[in-house]
This record gives sequence, structure tokens and C-alpha cells, in this order.
Amino acid sequence: MSGETRKEWILEAGIPAERLDRVLAGLAGDLSRSRLQALIRDGQVEIDGIAVLDPSRKVAGGARIELVVPPAVPAEPQGETIALTIVYEDEDLIVIDKPAGLVVHPAAGHETGTLVNALIAHCGDSLSGIGGVKRPGIVHRLDKDTSGLLVVAKNDRAHQGLAEQFADHGRSGPLERAYLAIVWGVPARQHGTVEAALARSLHNREKIAVVGEDRGRYAITHYELVEPLPVSAPVASLVRCVLETGRTHQIRVHMAHLGHPLLSDSLYGSGFKTKANRLSEPQQAALSALGRQALHAAVLGFVHPRTGEFLHFESPLPTDMERLLQALRS
Repeated sequence: MSGETRKEWILEAGIPAERLDRVLAGLAGDLSRSRLQALIRDGQVEIDGIAVLDPSRKVAGGARIELVVPPAVPAEPQGETIALTIVYEDEDLIVIDKPAGLVVHPAAGHETGTLVNALIAHCGDSLSGIGGVKRPGIVHRLDKDTSGLLVVAKNDRAHQGLAEQFADHGRSGPLERAYLAIVWGVPARQHGTVEAALARSLHNREKIAVVGEDRGRYAITHYELVEPLPVSAPVASLVRCVLETGRTHQIRVHMAHLGHPLLSDSLYGSGFKTKANRLSEPQQAALSALGRQALHAAVLGFVHPRTGEFLHFESPLPTDMERLLQALRS
């Protein structure tokens, strides 16, 4: 096939037998293990001239391994010219300050107009064949109506390195992810941790719910009270949240579980709508203008997957949240 890449290795004699996908991951470091597993199942790997379709097949020293990497197929989503706020970019990755309202990747109801469509147009041929398809490597997501910092991989090696850091969530590495949220009420403690398992709600499939550990996924959010709003007679507060895990809607669900849902969060804060009656007219106008949950991904830090340099980025509150914050301070 035109454009395909062929690689061949002869394993050192005497080394112990090991899984084929694990061996290849060490040999073809520019390809992720999941990509290699897909190539094996697709018949693109031979051991001593015989195709092997099982990634778990053991391969021992002295074996000759051949790998064929077909050219990446064109991306299924089409590139679209959509304005992006680019905070940082190099040959491996791109950091975006995502506006509220922009969906990260195509899905049912949002087949076009997404961040992925914008990145395909922006990056062009610099994108690599992640997973066999030319598209940006999304290693973490922000909800449509959450604004802030998001990093995207341009090639398979960067995708693998970033994905490992985000899977670890900073437990053993220097990954940083911090959010600013405006919530109803004031948490009783200056600092706190919400540790509650999460799963899709059985009653509303759009919602995530706190459930028992036997059914849900382990989830931890650390929070810090930044400022009561207003200080004299607070009805809300600005909090800083740090993720120790990265589950869908995690901050929104955990803060609601704590009794302090995000302002203007129609999914998890609907029971607090009457709280708005305690706001002045300018405050109510600022809240109405927000029109989305008051959540912003303000800090992002990670190790560059190629250079090993630690990169740290900060994003100020967007105009809509800043106006609400200033109104609540009055």
C-alpha cells in the first residue's frame, strides 16, 4: 500500500517471553499500545513470517517481528474555520483557552462546529494518525459550557505521554488542573475534600449522580474557599477546585452534593433557583447574562511529553464570569 511504513526487529536471543503488544510498545515507541493492539488484530504484525492476531501472544528471544503501519486515513470530521484562542503551540501539542459554548468533539447533536473540527483545519498536515485516523488527540475534555484551558496532542507520541499523565491525575507526577467556580452559599470549611463515587443516573441519563462505591467510579475533588460573595452578607462564594480524578461533571456533581451547586447550573442546581430572589437587580442581570454553569478551568500544568519540560498555564476569568463576580461583590 502506498505510504505504508514497514519496520522489522530481531529480538535478542535468550530474553524471556513477553506479550507481543508489550514488546512492540518498547520497540515502536512512537506508537501507543492501543494503536499497536489494533494493528495486531488487523493482521499487520508477523512473527517469523506468520501473521499473529492476538496482542497477548507471547514472543521470545530470537524471534523476527515485522510491523506494517498503514497510512492514516483522512479524519472523519471535516476541518472548519473556527476562531481559537491559542495559548501555546509547538510540533507536538497545542493548548487552547476554550470559550463556553464550544463542544470539544463531534457527537450526536453536535456533528459540526466543535473544537476537533477547528483543530483539523488549524493544524492541517501537522496532525498525525492517532489511532489510525488523522485527528487531534483529545486527552481530556471540558463540558460544552465550561470555559478554560485544554491541551490537545498533535501526534501519537504526545498523545500517549499526555494520556498517561491525565490518567494518573497528578498523584505521582506534577500534573496540575485547577478550576474556579462560583457556588451558592459558603462552604462551612475553608478547605475540604469531597470523596464520592459517581455514575450515570438511573433516572436521568443526562445526569451524573453520587452512588455507592460498588456501582460508581472513585472520584475526589479538593476545594478551597477563595471569597464569600458579598463578604458582608454572602449568598454565594468563589471557590477553587482541584481534581484528583477526572470524571464527567465531577466538580458540578460534587459541589451540589456538598450543598453548594454552581450558579446557573440548570442540571445540578435547579433546586436553588429561588436563591436568585435574594440578589439585587444588577446581580440578577449578571447571573441571567451568564447563561451557563459558573465554572472555568483556570490552571493547567503538565510535563511536555517530548522535552520533559514542565509547562504551566493560567487563564483569567472570562468576561461573563468576571461580570458576575464583580456584581456579587457589590
